[in-house]
Amino acid sequence: MLTQFNGLLWFILMLLPLVFLQRLLHREIQAVILIATRNPALTVGLFSILFFPGVFLHELSHFLVAKVLGVQTGGFSVIPHSTAEGRLQLGFVETERSDPVRDSLIGAAPLIMGSLLVAYAGINRLQLHTLWDVLRNGQFELFWLGLSYLPKVKDFPLWFYLAFTVSSTMMPSESDRHAWAPLGLWIGILIGLAVLAGAGPWMLETLGPPLNEFLRSVAILFGLSAALHALISLPFMLLHRVLTRLTGLDVR
Repeated sequence: MLTQFNGLLWFILMLLPLVFLQRLLHREIQAVILIATRNPALTVGLFSILFFPGVFLHELSHFLVAKVLGVQTGGFSVIPHSTAEGRLQLGFVETERSDPVRDSLIGAAPLIMGSLLVAYAGINRLQLHTLWDVLRNGQFELFWLGLSYLPKVKDFPLWFYLAFTVSSTMMPSESDRHAWAPLGLWIGILIGLAVLAGAGPWMLETLGPPLNEFLRSVAILFGLSAALHALISLPFMLLHRVLTRLTGLDVR
């Protein structure tokens, strides 16, 4: 029974580190730029330029899916600005409210399209799935050897940068998730009714395996994204501490 749902377990285990590392890295990058420039406006500008490809894909995903689903769109922007709550908003797309299904799909669009691009960059261009298989099999020497050859892959800087920026900005925001709770409630009710009607064993046998495999695939993508964030976080954390020691300034 546990192996039948290990995809969900891996999904959660990979999602939580990704969310944590994403926030950590964003904070460290902003701290380094702010200490180095001592200019909040310039910090926002440089930060937004660094993540522009990911932000653009994020907002474009909302826009395109809304158009496909027939939902009216308004303003579209990838220019950063501060919200009333004091948070930095790198971009937005205005869409009218529709039904929970379409609103949920529009909200999840950046995660879907971002995952597809990360999968293409990581698997088709950088061949990271091979390194994953080697590491999973415990072949550590072969893993480090393959990792050392990774920068020699054709167009490595481009695909590494795109995979990083897109994976770092593909998570739906709080406003993107506004329709997920109502949709989840309706799905839960329908599943409950199906179980009461005696369809539980059929659902486990028919729908369980493909859903579990899907979650495992997504977990691998999240794991790849988390590894990228961990790799890039380390030098920024070190640089943050060096700049703080040299300047006597710090950002919390």
